[in-house]
Amino acid sequence: MRNFFCLTALFAVVFLLNSCKSSEKETGQIAVSWQLVTNFTEVENGFEARFTLANHGNTALTDKNWALFFNMSPRPIIPTKTSQSATVQHINGDWYKMTPNAGFTLAPGDSTAILYAGTEAVIKLTDAPLGLYFVFYDKDGKEENVVEVANYRALPLTKKEQQLRGKADLLPLYTAAKRYEDNLALSLLGANQLQKIVPSPVKITSGSGTLNLDKSFPIYYGNGLETEAKLLSQKLKAVTNTDFPVQGGAASGKGIVLKTGPVSVNGVAKEAYKLDINPNGITITGSDAAGVFYGVQSLLALVPTESYLKPSASLTLPLVQVEDAPRFAFRSMHLDVSRNFQTKETVLRLIDLLAFYKINHFLFYTTEDEGWRLEIDGLPELTKVGAQREHTAGGMAAPVLHPAYGSGPKAYEEGKHGSGFYTKADFIEILKYATERHIKVIPELNFPGHARAAIKSMEARYERLMKEGKEKEANEYRLVDPNDKSVYLSAQGYKDNVVNVARESTYHFYEKVVDEITKMYAEAGLKLDTFHAGGDEVAEGVWTKSPEAAQLLKDNPAVKDPKNLQSYFFGKLLKRLEKRNLSIHGWEEVALNKSPEGKYLPNPEFVGKKVVPYIWNNIYDLDLGNRLANAGYPVVLCNVTNFYFDLAYNNDPQEPGLYWGGFVDTRANWTFAPFDMFKTTYRTSMGKPLVFSGLEKMKPEARKNVIGLESQLWSETVKGREMLEYYSLPKLLGFAESAWAAERPWETIENREAREKSMQTGWNVFANTLAQKELPRLAVLNNGYNYRLPLPGAVLQNGELKANIEYPGLSIRYTTDGSEPTAQSTLYTAPVKVSGKVKLKSFDAAGRSSRTAALDGNAAGSTLD
Repeated sequence: MRNFFCLTALFAVVFLLNSCKSSEKETGQIAVSWQLVTNFTEVENGFEARFTLANHGNTALTDKNWALFFNMSPRPIIPTKTSQSATVQHINGDWYKMTPNAGFTLAPGDSTAILYAGTEAVIKLTDAPLGLYFVFYDKDGKEENVVEVANYRALPLTKKEQQLRGKADLLPLYTAAKRYEDNLALSLLGANQLQKIVPSPVKITSGSGTLNLDKSFPIYYGNGLETEAKLLSQKLKAVTNTDFPVQGGAASGKGIVLKTGPVSVNGVAKEAYKLDINPNGITITGSDAAGVFYGVQSLLALVPTESYLKPSASLTLPLVQVEDAPRFAFRSMHLDVSRNFQTKETVLRLIDLLAFYKINHFLFYTTEDEGWRLEIDGLPELTKVGAQREHTAGGMAAPVLHPAYGSGPKAYEEGKHGSGFYTKADFIEILKYATERHIKVIPELNFPGHARAAIKSMEARYERLMKEGKEKEANEYRLVDPNDKSVYLSAQGYKDNVVNVARESTYHFYEKVVDEITKMYAEAGLKLDTFHAGGDEVAEGVWTKSPEAAQLLKDNPAVKDPKNLQSYFFGKLLKRLEKRNLSIHGWEEVALNKSPEGKYLPNPEFVGKKVVPYIWNNIYDLDLGNRLANAGYPVVLCNVTNFYFDLAYNNDPQEPGLYWGGFVDTRANWTFAPFDMFKTTYRTSMGKPLVFSGLEKMKPEARKNVIGLESQLWSETVKGREMLEYYSLPKLLGFAESAWAAERPWETIENREAREKSMQTGWNVFANTLAQKELPRLAVLNNGYNYRLPLPGAVLQNGELKANIEYPGLSIRYTTDGSEPTAQSTLYTAPVKVSGKVKLKSFDAAGRSSRTAALDGNAAGSTLD
């Protein structure tokens, strides 16, 4: 049994309690601890934190012989009121260092504390510094040794001033009592009240009786459906341990029949299907092969969860008729493998999961500031340099990627996730695997910002070829103006992550990469027809002191201002990509201009040119998605408040994830009204009510411009497969419901009170379905996924324990002797008298459990978990 994917495994990674491979003499000599002091400072939304260094070695630290490097969520550092013995400073991105001030000394056996302060409050253990390592210097100031910190710990965040983001944070603390209060709106439902298929089909009609399905029912398939038939056979074998024979042609008796034919549901033909389970067998008719495939997924969803947990030679299936088609043709998940790398095997597992829940696009984010993850013929530096992170004495200027997100000072170190890439063969395998499951992979090359890995790789190439005397070749793909003195800071803290849009070599590089990726698609038997051009978060100040950009502005007076060069770049790039017959997707900025006041406005220039902006910003620019759809752009909605899987489920300090856009749980993924987003997002990330008056609503005629929805998993805090799956599950199921299922009744209810009542009724069914059906199945599907189970809610009133759960149908077990609850601990069924230290966990039918909730039965009230 895995408990919260072994809590220790997660936070061992997060806090880098790593074992250094150096000799014992080199490691453990300097112990480091970190503590958040408070978020309630004189600086609005600021924080104060403290490092403590303890010298357990035999050599003193002086004011010249050391520096401590680490990664931390990018936050501006500000001076403290009192002088400190060492200074914490930002280098680039999330890379920081601490250096001693004059007179510093730390003798053997001594310890010292260094206070530092910054903006943007810290409330998560995943915000704590990680990837710590010392660099020791000789008497001449040269690097002598690099040693990872083996003895490091971050102290827990237990106080209000550590768990709230200052006075402006209006959200309640995450306590057992708060969960209990929230869960009171939910109730346990019987098996016959659960959702039969996730995501919900358009129409499902139940018959009376069941079908006992075993290997005596062959799988018959029509033309072009062999792949679907073989995949179904594999899945049925997993739950029966028997082989279901597969054969082409018409059925010659009872069996499972896969065929295509005219199918239209709710006026939608593409991907539509009909599923009929009757006493004589099963028939799946799809309008196309994708429709048949989704009918297969619905059939597999109807297999009882008990059969997944305890396979037997036959399956008992309900007699049903299903008529179904998707609400949106574009249903996607984005995965960032650049901030932290994921293996090919993990990507393939994710593709299987997406297919099961009828997601049909996969935005594969393989280029970023912190990593280039795809082998490109003719540009070996992209992976030799851009795919690995390591310490560099050259700092920002060196053609190397520095450590990020705790990757440490060594490239490709075991247990770290900063280095890695996919070979051409890997990528082609991923393309084929996804295609077999009717998932379209969309590659992305994010320019002009978020390009540091490409920039540093091409600088390494430039230096290599210049040494060889090949100046023309050296400049062929160079991405920067070497004389650019512009000063800027990106959203992720980078000072050097934007390409120069005045250079022809920048466009030449982009075309080269696109053409090589096109060849890989061809090798996979596919045609690349959609490409994501990125285009987001170009910082203010870029290109302002570039001689090459200044010349471009002189030659093109209509551009007027450096801030308009991003639109200039996209327009010029678009013409080149149009010649390759590509539809161009991008983040919302590709369809925007900036007014002189800095406000984003829809840019009419690219309407009707196969440009599709993805809209994430519904919290700082509330009606942006509506305005772009109204302006005529086809849009993909990936709202941060609903679909960002990397945002933490809640404000529990131990719950991993980011929170700059608020907190996103499964209910938020499920609760989405795509044509009226104001109906489901009420508050800012700090809990302040949003005001929608004066904003633009989506026009009825613009609804056709919403081509679909996308969920996002950015990976700053995601280390490895288990964290990826934990962040995604069960959120993905709520997203799938929003992307596939027909319009929910509550989406059109104008009265907020009535709407929320309807919404709660629907959510209660979905939450019960998660607990009783979907999550336990995920424990064994494809050898088991790692999903999150919620902590129980609980209160103590007059010595009586009352407990409940966010997903009714999960069991709650508790102890009163301070021990950790197990599947054999006392089952909570009703309020009960208790005393002592009460600990509770939720469990599902597969034996998986949540983290522990704790209360003090001897105190007047409950304590924080």
